[in-house]
Amino acid sequence: MKAKCNKSINDIYAEIRDVYRRFPQPWVVGYSGGKDSTAALQMVWYALADLPERERKKPVYVIASDTKVETPMIVNHIDNILGLVNLQAQKADFPFVVKKVEPTLNDMFWVNLIGRGYPAPTTKFRWCTDRLKIRPSSRFIQEKVAAHGEVILVLGIRKAESATRMQLMNSYQIGEHVLRRNGAIPGAYIYAPIADLTTDEVWAYLQQVKPPWGGSNRKLVSLYRNASAGECPLVIDEATPSCGNSRFGCWVCTVAQRDTSMEAMIDNGEEWLEPLLELRDFLATTSDPEKKREYRDIRGRDGRVIFKKDGTAASRTFKLEASKAILHRLLNIQKELAHRGIVLISEQELLEIRRLWRVERQDWDDSVTRIYLEIFGKNPRWPTDDDEYFGSSERELLNSICKEHSVPFETVAKLLEVERASFGMARRSNVFRGIKRVLQQEWRDETEILQSAANISNPKKR
Repeated sequence: MKAKCNKSINDIYAEIRDVYRRFPQPWVVGYSGGKDSTAALQMVWYALADLPERERKKPVYVIASDTKVETPMIVNHIDNILGLVNLQAQKADFPFVVKKVEPTLNDMFWVNLIGRGYPAPTTKFRWCTDRLKIRPSSRFIQEKVAAHGEVILVLGIRKAESATRMQLMNSYQIGEHVLRRNGAIPGAYIYAPIADLTTDEVWAYLQQVKPPWGGSNRKLVSLYRNASAGECPLVIDEATPSCGNSRFGCWVCTVAQRDTSMEAMIDNGEEWLEPLLELRDFLATTSDPEKKREYRDIRGRDGRVIFKKDGTAASRTFKLEASKAILHRLLNIQKELAHRGIVLISEQELLEIRRLWRVERQDWDDSVTRIYLEIFGKNPRWPTDDDEYFGSSERELLNSICKEHSVPFETVAKLLEVERASFGMARRSNVFRGIKRVLQQEWRDETEILQSAANISNPKKR
């Protein structure tokens, strides 16, 4: 099989073997489940299989990024392939180590969107990529750099994917060297064995050459055909393009206007995905200029209000009621898909959302527990720590006192939370910093803030 880059597949195999033998650094192969990363992983395996066993000792880490919000069908495909790779590597005594990397609890999508009220991601505020993809893979790579000094990242990236990708790859090129610089992680170099292949050449290879770990690539071909989609690569820096625009990736992605990938899957018989698409589309509408004010507060998590050049207030975090509505819809879908063994949000995430609502958003009514009970008909298995937090009875009492003295409930509640969180600490300096932070926040409700702003801009109307 001859590629347009004037390299045969055997030439690429020979180059892979040469790079493996010539450089002492261990390899980290990025696998995303798509055609390019599959082709790269296959080529690495077949190339190294021809090396004498004594030369095949350097570790090859195969990593996949699990964002916890990937399309369920893609998750199943990746898990299946990784399982086969791991099993066959053990049988063949290959130096392959399979690892799924995932975000920390603090960085997970639902913890931030529902728990903290972050708005649905957009092209201007794509907060999810760093938290869900870059940080997990970077942590793993940095661990290996710390252990070995340097590593080589083997990625299924190609110049033919886009002009942007070609420009990026050329900018990282070190002369005619086979390795490229990595602009994000010191000590990590990039090797792209399929850089010069076209899309047709990649597909031809996958259809003609069976995967060495068993099975076939028919499932992969079917996924692409049914989803009418491109590939979402392993993301290691901010320069990697978004996975929006009809690509495999997160089912919650609102960066693209439409998720034509999931739409195509539904049209091809996967109707059970419809509730996920509907929730994704709803999240996208919350960023529409005409609907922002309905779902989002003009105050951010820092309590401040930002006015734009035209004098209007910017829509920032989700209102608590909007967050409750999203959680309600999400848990209903999870209940509906329970027979498929699909978990859209874990109990660990729910517990963290509950904590954030109670501590940061003054949800003393414990709404997460109430919503869970309403949908599943049973109480969740929370740790017995309720004595640490204020409850609905304390809320009623404080609310009545605040009304009596004409002071804002939310501000007093936040001040009490500062004291509660600092209880028992030897150093009390954090209390004063916390009090200062709360008192600097906007305490008026939205109507008062907007009316005040209107009076300032139009003094004649006062």
